[in-house]
Amino acid sequence: MHVVYILRCSDGTLYTGAAKDLARRLAQHAAGRASRYTRARLPVVLVWSRRVRTWSTALATEHWIKTLTRAEKDGLVAGGRRRRPQTGRRRRGT
Repeated sequence: MHVVYILRCSDGTLYTGAAKDLARRLAQHAAGRASRYTRARLPVVLVWSRRVRTWSTALATEHWIKTLTRAEKDGLVAGGRRRRPQTGRRRRGT
C-alpha cells in the first residue's frame, strides 16, 4: 500500500508527502535526508496519514492536499475533512 502523509515541523508548518514505505520515509525525514524543507525544520512529527491503493492516487491526493489552505489542512489533520480527489478520467460533454 501507498501512503499520503502530513508532518508537523518544529516551526509549526505542515509538510505533505507520499511514500511507498512510510516507516522508511519517516526515518529519512528524521535523519534530515528526505527533503530540504524538513531538514531545516527538525524534528518533525507525523500528524496525519492515509493509505491508498495506487501510487497515482497517492500523488493525486498529495497534490490535492498541497492546494488546500492552512485552515483546510488543519481541519484535515483534526479529522474534519475526508474528501479526496476523484481519480481516473472525467467524462466530457452532457
